Amino acid sequence: MPSRPTAVPRSASRVIATTARARETWQVRLAGVGLVFAAVAAYANSLGGPFIFDDLLSIPQNPTLANWLTALAPPGGALTVSGRPFLNLTFAVNRFLGGDVVGGYHAVNLLIHVVAGLTLFGLVRRTLAGLSRARAGMPAPVTRPAADATWIAFAVALLWLVHPLQTESVTYVVQRAESLMGLLYLLTLYGFVRGVEAGSQRWFALAVGCCLLGMFTKEVMVSAPLLVFLYDRTFVAGSYRAAWRQRRGVHLLLAATWLPLAVLVGGGAGRAGTAGLGVGVSFAAYAATQFEALCRYLALSVWPCPLIIDYGVQWVAWREVWPQVLGVTALVAATGWALVRRPAVGFLGLWFFAILAPTSLIPGMRQTLAEHRMYLALVPVVVLGVLAVQAVLGRRARWVLLAVAAVGGGLTARRNLDYQSDARIWADAVAKRPGNAAAQNNYGNILAREGRFEAALACYDAALRIEPGFADAQHNAGNALLSLGRPAEAMVRYEQALRALAGRAEVRTKLGDALRALGRNDEARAQYEEALRQDPNYAAAHNNLGNLLREADRQPEAIAHYEAAIRLKPEVPEVYNNLGIALLIAGRPHDAIARFEQALRLNPDLAQVHLNLGLALASIGRGAEAAPHLQTARRLGATLPDLGR
Repeated sequence: MPSRPTAVPRSASRVIATTARARETWQVRLAGVGLVFAAVAAYANSLGGPFIFDDLLSIPQNPTLANWLTALAPPGGALTVSGRPFLNLTFAVNRFLGGDVVGGYHAVNLLIHVVAGLTLFGLVRRTLAGLSRARAGMPAPVTRPAADATWIAFAVALLWLVHPLQTESVTYVVQRAESLMGLLYLLTLYGFVRGVEAGSQRWFALAVGCCLLGMFTKEVMVSAPLLVFLYDRTFVAGSYRAAWRQRRGVHLLLAATWLPLAVLVGGGAGRAGTAGLGVGVSFAAYAATQFEALCRYLALSVWPCPLIIDYGVQWVAWREVWPQVLGVTALVAATGWALVRRPAVGFLGLWFFAILAPTSLIPGMRQTLAEHRMYLALVPVVVLGVLAVQAVLGRRARWVLLAVAAVGGGLTARRNLDYQSDARIWADAVAKRPGNAAAQNNYGNILAREGRFEAALACYDAALRIEPGFADAQHNAGNALLSLGRPAEAMVRYEQALRALAGRAEVRTKLGDALRALGRNDEARAQYEEALRQDPNYAAAHNNLGNLLREADRQPEAIAHYEAAIRLKPEVPEVYNNLGIALLIAGRPHDAIARFEQALRLNPDLAQVHLNLGLALASIGRGAEAAPHLQTARRLGATLPDLGR
């Protein structure tokens, strides 16, 4: 007779199960450590990069970061933080902890990215392990043994973390908007998954809370409630009806987070006017650019080169993008088919389009394409890629994927070098996309700041050849010409800029400077006064009008304007120097000395201020105190003993 199989003792089964769980726990922890190490290795050289471009207005020049309460009401307009109170609050926390030391902001960005990668790892692992079979009693569309699920989730998270396309969202500080939103989006999904798995309301509360914070971070979060519902249908409940019946309350709470988002988007203090059909861009014209953008995003996901910080606005005709239209249409159709026939694949396709929909369907003011928009949309591309490689290569896939991750990490570290200076990142943008007028203008601004005015002027003129009506470039070209000692040419540029920027006090003030340099003081004064009528709080106009009045020996009026400039902008040492000169001419040497000393407290290396202070001290018989300042002035390069500037 055949022998009957020997039953495994219950105690042995428990030991085997415990051992398997311990092995799985060890694998998960080891994978987590590996992900952290890989991300830190790829981004370690990003920590020393400076604030660049949009960082400046949203962080160091953002007055609402002074305390945590005002941070909840970020400045309106077109700043990255506008209408995004939670994002603004995180910058306020950064400032509270470390001031405007940029390394601290980079460190927080990297922390956000690392936590997002770990969350993605957990989400993918639990999904692949067959959440729906374990907890909902439904057949899982995608199930894997625990070991395979851990490895595939690790590969997905690793490739996503070190992908060079992510550098803009991590290394470019202000694009924390994208990475923080991405983290909160992933936490919303992960909290939902854990809530289903554990049957715990606390996890569902985490999901709803993260969804709400995401709405306060960036508008792309709008699709999160829908994607959670689709996840429920695809991986948990098995049908839309079952998902609604079993977890209606959770889905309603997630949908309720749309209400504060609607207030932020529609409110006057938010981002109203920066996107939408009211910004002067037709939907048809913008849509044509988005077919090209979507194809470029997919191409960069596979081959991340070239990476460009700013693509600018370049319109295309529909006839120029018909291949892209066909390709994207096919992908949309395939996603629709898969949602019915292959729900797991359809979920990934809808994830990609749902993340990109807000920026692809709603016209924006500045860019038709931006790499940071792929931060979260890269997830489904990586998931499909890893699963495809795994299916084709089997166990050999591990070495291939690890090699790809190593190359990706190296390219990420290399890309971070471009962010080490704003001059380098904009030179890179101009070299890769020379037809981008905005990049030419921005690079010109960097060159002008470095004193390379001829090179800056060449960039501004290049921008104007690309976009003849680019008023900001005309204005900046005028600034460069004025710095080169060519006020007549500068005046022409300012007048051209004023045709589009008639209400800009800054342009009128610079036109006044050009007129003053040409000796046309009455016309210059008229421009300064008009600038102050347009903006009474424009400090530069007060200062420059004060200079004109001082030279006309109208010291009381000059002093009043200097004092107004100091009230508005107390951190500019040159204005204290100008006020000191006027006070000295007006016969108030002691007051003048106090102003010169204030200027030197702000900047102790101003040769002219040392000279003026030394002369002022000498004029009242304090020669012993004057001597060190005169010596310092000489050492710093001052040669003429006059009080003018």
